[in-house]
Amino acid sequence: MAVINRIAEFFDEMKGWRRHLHAHPELDMECHCTAAFVVERLREFGVDEIHEQIGVSGVVGIINGCGDGPTIGLRADMDALPMPEETGLDYSSTIKGVMHACGHDGHTTMLLGAAKYLAETRNFSGRVALIFQPGEEGSGGGKYMVEDGLFEKFGISQVYGQHSLPNSPVGNIETCTGPLLASADDFEIHVTGSGGHAASAHETVDPVMIAVNMASALQTIVTRNVDPIKTVVLSITQIHSGTTHNVVPENAMLGGTVRTFDEDVKALVVERMTAIVEQTAAMMGGAALLNYNYGYPATINGAKETAFACDVAAEIVGEDRVVRDMSPTMGAEDFSYFLEQSRGSYFYIGNGDSAPLHHTKYDFDDEASPVGASVFARIVERAQPLTTK
Repeated sequence: MAVINRIAEFFDEMKGWRRHLHAHPELDMECHCTAAFVVERLREFGVDEIHEQIGVSGVVGIINGCGDGPTIGLRADMDALPMPEETGLDYSSTIKGVMHACGHDGHTTMLLGAAKYLAETRNFSGRVALIFQPGEEGSGGGKYMVEDGLFEKFGISQVYGQHSLPNSPVGNIETCTGPLLASADDFEIHVTGSGGHAASAHETVDPVMIAVNMASALQTIVTRNVDPIKTVVLSITQIHSGTTHNVVPENAMLGGTVRTFDEDVKALVVERMTAIVEQTAAMMGGAALLNYNYGYPATINGAKETAFACDVAAEIVGEDRVVRDMSPTMGAEDFSYFLEQSRGSYFYIGNGDSAPLHHTKYDFDDEASPVGASVFARIVERAQPLTTK
C-alpha cells in the first residue's frame, strides 16, 4: 500500500484529530464546535480562504494551487447520530445519547489530512475546495450548502466524497458507475373512520381494518405495477391506532419509506399509492390522506469520474484492492445533491471487521485515515496537474 509518505508522517496527528472528534459528537445541522475545530486546523495548515456557516454550520476551505485552473471539490460530513455508545473506548462520546456511529469523525479526519498535505505541497493547478458538511444523517445538509451557493460561489467543476465501509478490508476502495445509493422518501397515511364500542363493530367504520387492508394493497405496487427489472423498496414501518382493547378508534396512521434509483419509478409509485390510499379507504366507508415527503435523491456516479477515482485509488492501494463494480444499495446519502450540481463520484473505504454502521459498538478504524487522505490528495493532483511550458 503506497500511502503518500508525508501523510504517513503525520498519522499520529490524524489519529488525535479523529479521536477528539469522536469524543465530542454533534447532531444534525448544529455542528458548530466540530466546525470550529476544523477551522482551527485549516488555519494551522495555511489554507488560503476559510468560509464559515455555509449551510448553517458548514465550512469551506480553499487552497490555491500553482497556476490557473478549475476548482475541484472534496467533501466530508461532520454530524453524529442520536444514539448511545457502547464501545468502551477511552475516547468514547462525552455527550450522552450522541455518538459517531457512521464514521463521520473519520471522514472529517481524512479530509483534514488531505488539506494539510495539499496546503504544504500545492502540487496542482487551479484550486481545491474542502467541503465540511453538517446534517447528512437527517436534514440534508448537502442541500442547504447547495442552496447557500456552494457551487456558484466557488466555481466547483467536479466533486468527490468517500464513506466508511464495515466488513471490507481496511483501506479497500469500493464503488460503481451509475446508481450507487437510492433516493430516500418517507410517507405518512392518515386514516379516518368512525369509532365506537368494539362489541358493536358493525356500527363503526374501523380505521384499523382500513389500515391493514391498505398496508397489504400497497405491497402490490412493487409486485404488480413496477417493471421487475427496475428496483424499488416500499416498506411500511409503523402502524398506530387505538388506546384500549374494547374501543374501535376514530383514526389510524401508517408510515414508511420508498427507495428507488429511478425518478419515473418513483412517480409511478406515488401515483399508485395515492389511488390505493384513497380508494381503499372509500371502499370501506372511511377517508384517508397520503402525505408523501420527497427526501434525498439517488446518488448517481459519473462514469468518467468514477473510473478516474478508481484509477487514482489503485495507485495508493493497488488494483487488487479496488472494487469497481460493487452492488448498489438501497441506503441513501445526501452527497446526491452535490452530484446533481456537478460531475463527480462517491466511493467507500474499507473499515475492516468492525461493527456495522449505526451500531452502538461501531468505531472508525484509524488505519484507514492515511489511505483516504492519500486518495483525496492524489485525486486533486491527477485531476489538475501542474503544466510546464
